[in-house]
Amino acid sequence: MTIIAPRITPTDLSRCNGAASFLQSGFWGSFKARFGWNARGFLIDWDEFEQTSLMLIRRRIAPLVSFAYVPWGPELPAGFPSDDTARNQALVSIARSLKSLLPKDTAFIRFDPPWFVEEATPNKSAASFPQAPRILKPFSRAGADIQPPDTVLIDIVSDESDILVRMKSKWRYNVRLASKKGVIVRRADADELPKFYEILKKTARRDGIAIHSIDYYTMLFSHCRDYSQGGQETILYLAEYEGEVLAGAVILVRGRDAVYLYGASSDNKRNFMAPYLVQWKAIADAKAKGCAVYDLFGIPPSEDPNHPMAGLYRFKTGFGGRVIHRPGSWDYAYHPLAKTLFTTAESLRKKLRSLKKRS
Repeated sequence: MTIIAPRITPTDLSRCNGAASFLQSGFWGSFKARFGWNARGFLIDWDEFEQTSLMLIRRRIAPLVSFAYVPWGPELPAGFPSDDTARNQALVSIARSLKSLLPKDTAFIRFDPPWFVEEATPNKSAASFPQAPRILKPFSRAGADIQPPDTVLIDIVSDESDILVRMKSKWRYNVRLASKKGVIVRRADADELPKFYEILKKTARRDGIAIHSIDYYTMLFSHCRDYSQGGQETILYLAEYEGEVLAGAVILVRGRDAVYLYGASSDNKRNFMAPYLVQWKAIADAKAKGCAVYDLFGIPPSEDPNHPMAGLYRFKTGFGGRVIHRPGSWDYAYHPLAKTLFTTAESLRKKLRSLKKRS
């Protein structure tokens, strides 16, 4: 099937609030704009399909050089062909059409395509997992993924007892153990974010991961509170024992989806299994709000014991969800030399971070 080049027109950012993913919403674009990104909304008119929106953010990476980024986009219309060729044709058409609508200093545009393949069961090795959807030339692989390509989606429409049954037995045991030991999980106010941030910093040091400043998380809650469109809500959960915070999580609820954005756990009383009870509380609350899917938002691509985040893979897949693989981040160059220089620097930073994690 030949995909006719779609017609793309600028629109108000709020027109993107009907997007399936929060990362494509006007809410998220306006939030990122508070941190130096330029957020723009577009409408895509397809000849044979319904109109869709596209949210794009852009920022400067060097004097007179910027790049554009489409997080988990473009979202393709209902009925669009599911084969790689048709999707790639659409992606190329969109990248080319956007060029004239972006500043001339835009070196490249990066996409995180949202389409994915699903595993029947979690894989045991990188060699065995199903190939993610293919992105073809003229796109090139980004130096580093921005959004997690691999994640776990838990279906939470069924009864709580069914959700528990789908978990690994040890996970059910740990949920009950945390409660039995007296761990209390509560929904906390945004002014308690410093408590969460303290254990987040410890988690980052322990696992070798990068985190934002506390201002970023504070702004996320305040922006969500002040933004009147889209119906999203951010929730802070804290797990405590005798007043000591043992674990926490930040959950974004929007429509039928709940997303586990950020999590942290203390080095103290790890045998109390507080993170398991945090997840169960968040899942149960999301179900009560009418959500259909709980997204654990990021795992390594496979169960590789040598991966620096192997523990994260085991933890998240134990909750009984579906493991999915997206293509990751891909770039379309408008100015190839500038793009190549940026990718080289980005790849080097990624290697340095990986070495830090392994050490």
